[in-house]
Amino acid sequence: MYLDAKNEFSDAQAVTATAISSNVIDLGSVNATKDIGLGEPLWLIVLTNTLATDTGSDATLAVTLESAADAGLTSGPVVHYTTGAMAFGTFSPAGTVLVAIRLPSADYKRYVGIRYTVASGPLTAGKFDAFLTHDIQKWKSYADQVTIASGA
Repeated sequence: MYLDAKNEFSDAQAVTATAISSNVIDLGSVNATKDIGLGEPLWLIVLTNTLATDTGSDATLAVTLESAADAGLTSGPVVHYTTGAMAFGTFSPAGTVLVAIRLPSADYKRYVGIRYTVASGPLTAGKFDAFLTHDIQKWKSYADQVTIASGA
């Protein structure tokens, strides 16, 4: 999978409470909105980089892809995708893929980022990666249903 640092929202970002991604992509100010989901397919990938922990194993996490008029994602934010609240056991193990979707076609405002919403927490540890890429590693090996008989 090819990663471009300019399309990276989070790189082992520590998340213990609700936060936005450490990097927010600036689409530029030429147009008020841009549809970055058209054309060559882009994938949004979010995964747990390091084991997430909390004291009661009851925390939930929602991951949203948002755009807004400001880099803090506070000025009229638009949610383009959300996972909804995920139970602790489904997102906590390291290496867990939380999101692997094609970037939705929509009118994105100037700044695009990820919001991690932690509820029933806080988390006591946990790091996350989030990025855009042109390809994802989803290859699976399947049995070919061919039986090879030895010697006849």
